Amino acid sequence: MNSEEPTNQQTRKRPLMEIDKPTTIMCTVVAVDHTNLCYRVCSVCEKTLPENPTSVCKYCSFSNSFNPSTSGSKRLFRVLMSIATDTKVFVVIMFDRAAKVLFGCSADEFFDFAKTHPYAAMTAGRALEGEMLTVTLSKPKNGNAQHLRVVSVVPLRSGFQPAIETLKELYRVRGGS
Repeated sequence: MNSEEPTNQQTRKRPLMEIDKPTTIMCTVVAVDHTNLCYRVCSVCEKTLPENPTSVCKYCSFSNSFNPSTSGSKRLFRVLMSIATDTKVFVVIMFDRAAKVLFGCSADEFFDFAKTHPYAAMTAGRALEGEMLTVTLSKPKNGNAQHLRVVSVVPLRSGFQPAIETLKELYRVRGGS
């Protein structure tokens, strides 16, 4: 290894893109991390919950002591993806509102679809690869966060189809043959 080349640790610490205010760019989706597309939150207060389906939001069950069973859960998207501009490739994070544009459904709907179609998450990621987008990026709200946040997304291809629609077509074709 050349001593002038940065180590992996040095590369990780270096910010990929510095922005002070929300910035809109055109980019291409390079890859989507399909291994963990969503997370569970309380359906009342939206505080993060463990993936264990039997868990109850401690805050809501405490504050709603008259009817603690009203606190359910739902899933929200949290999508890590690599995007490329004309000069850089970097990782961004896309939360629920922006991700719904690309996926065309709620995280719960996608999760339910993926339960019966085990490769749906990987296939959705591949379907989105190469898509040209206009995204607005902002600094993370959490000071410890590692990636810029996608706050809005607009697909540029006139024939763009959300991932769930592509998946429904693909699985229908496979089911009929």
